[in-house]
Amino acid sequence: MKQVFLDTLSLESSLELLFKHLEERGLNVLDAETVRVKDAGGRISAQPVFAKYSSPFYHSAAMDGYAVRFADTVTASETAPLLLKIGQDAINIDTGDPMPEGFNAVIMIEDVNVASEFIEIYGSVPPYHNVRTIGEDIVATELVIPENHLIRPIDVGAMLASGHLDIEVKRKPKVAIIPTGTEIIEAESLRERPPVPPEIIEYNSELLKGLARGLKAETIVFPIIKDDLEAIKKALSDASLQSDMVLINAGSGRGSEDYTLAAIQALGEVVVNGVAIKPGKPIIIGFINKKPVFGIPGYPVSAYITFQLFVRPVIARLSGIELAAVDNIQAVTSRPIASSLGIDEFIRVKVGAVRGTHIATPVGRGAGLLMSLVRADGILKIPASSEGLSACSEVTVELLRTRSELKNTIVCIGSHDNALDVLANSVKKNYPDYSLSSAHVGSMGGLIALKRGEAHIAGTHLLDENTGQYNVPFIKNIFHDRKIVLVNLVSRQQGLLVKKGNPKKIVGFEDLLRDDVLFINRQSGSGTRLLLDKYLREKSISPAMIKGYEKDEYTHMAVASAVLSGLADTGLAIYSSAKALDLDFISVANERYDLAIPYEFMETEMIRIVLQIIRKDNEFRGLVQSMGGYDIRDMGKVIFEG
Repeated sequence: MKQVFLDTLSLESSLELLFKHLEERGLNVLDAETVRVKDAGGRISAQPVFAKYSSPFYHSAAMDGYAVRFADTVTASETAPLLLKIGQDAINIDTGDPMPEGFNAVIMIEDVNVASEFIEIYGSVPPYHNVRTIGEDIVATELVIPENHLIRPIDVGAMLASGHLDIEVKRKPKVAIIPTGTEIIEAESLRERPPVPPEIIEYNSELLKGLARGLKAETIVFPIIKDDLEAIKKALSDASLQSDMVLINAGSGRGSEDYTLAAIQALGEVVVNGVAIKPGKPIIIGFINKKPVFGIPGYPVSAYITFQLFVRPVIARLSGIELAAVDNIQAVTSRPIASSLGIDEFIRVKVGAVRGTHIATPVGRGAGLLMSLVRADGILKIPASSEGLSACSEVTVELLRTRSELKNTIVCIGSHDNALDVLANSVKKNYPDYSLSSAHVGSMGGLIALKRGEAHIAGTHLLDENTGQYNVPFIKNIFHDRKIVLVNLVSRQQGLLVKKGNPKKIVGFEDLLRDDVLFINRQSGSGTRLLLDKYLREKSISPAMIKGYEKDEYTHMAVASAVLSGLADTGLAIYSSAKALDLDFISVANERYDLAIPYEFMETEMIRIVLQIIRKDNEFRGLVQSMGGYDIRDMGKVIFEG
């Protein structure tokens, strides 16, 4: 029987309810534990530490030389040197040695002249010159570190110097992580064999473990539990006894094999079952044996978002620490972003600074798109009261990277090409302080973003049917008041992708009219979509007659993946995407793919880096050629400037 959500709560109400139940159960800072000072780095002190001993606890020499009595040196000068007898009036001493009784100054060895049994000095020394006095660093009873202090390596040194060997620290929260799913397999099993459908490689537990450890929590990762109610109940019961909180991953939805809700209800209490957020709506929050239990959704982005929103503050509460302030920046959106009323939506974005303004571009919104988190520079929130954002909206972005990384990000918006991924890697490899961020919105979308000042570069391959030229007519038409430089990246083959062996015997666009052929398209405004529409017009084929014409993707690799997985029988894409996934390719056209760059950026360091790589980096050029379907003879050549 399918489960149903309880009343879905707002984000604010869910957090309020969670902390209300934590308070009712007395779940505050965990008890303290005693650890060796040598092992206390990174822990939080549970008590103040006062010095047992002074440091140093005796007067000691601060330099190599001779211990003297300052009164014996008062008459010495350059014109009237003074002789002090070694062993009687001057005692040889090394740095750190205790000062001899009655001696109160040290003359550096390089400031004396040794003459037989005497040293000759040429100036007087004041009391305690070159002497480390008792308590110079730490005075006994002095506060070394306060309570609730994050212990650093220098704190460890100070505590040891003041005589402490042990310290009470706040106990680290212990987080149990339970991955579930009959189709889930351990990543280590890949050493023996590749995965086969419907198997899914389990990685969320490592994601959650890393996030928890980043907050100084300890973790226990359980073996994968199959979709069985009794097995899940046992794992939850065991985990609640072994830890301070439990994260059970997957099974929080409403499917027939989603048992998290029933298991928590059977063992304890569910207080939240569904939150009005996207991604992450199916999260479940409950308590077993007074321990908080979080039913974390199985999709990786949902897992990340729900951890940050709900688990992170609870770990901080139990640890007794204040969460570090999140670094936010103000940015403007590069394109409209639609959203649903009544749901707080968290959008992953790429961010770069163009002309002093930070530009935020969405990188993918699916809850299962782990790479959207890998590629993202930050996350912006669209509140439940909004239906979305228009282009150029001012937004607050919670950063996932440092500000310096954003400052040196080359923002490329426009058409997708696999060579851009290779270029991005070459930039980071050869110039570690810089990165290339590419957002795929189609050729026309890239040129419009360039016109609005939202990018440094736009990738474009727009064919003008009237002139037969690529890109130049569009540049002339769109940019009336700005000088744009077109630099060729590659010439490439476009064609129809089909499964290996071409099982449906597709040979051309006419086959798209067949009832047994399902097509996958590129998004409106992309050069590939315009190329397709041109051929359809020439062949008098109505798009309405093509099954799948309305279904589109934003990259060539997404089209290739759809064909490989059987979601479509064919799609128009570049040859390198077919080669990458071992698909057959029916060539349709050769086209020129250029980078459009505003003239004022041409002398900037970041653009010089890009041009240096595409013009002179033989490794980069070789890698592009090796992907197949590319002609690099004009790579780096200025095609148009005006």
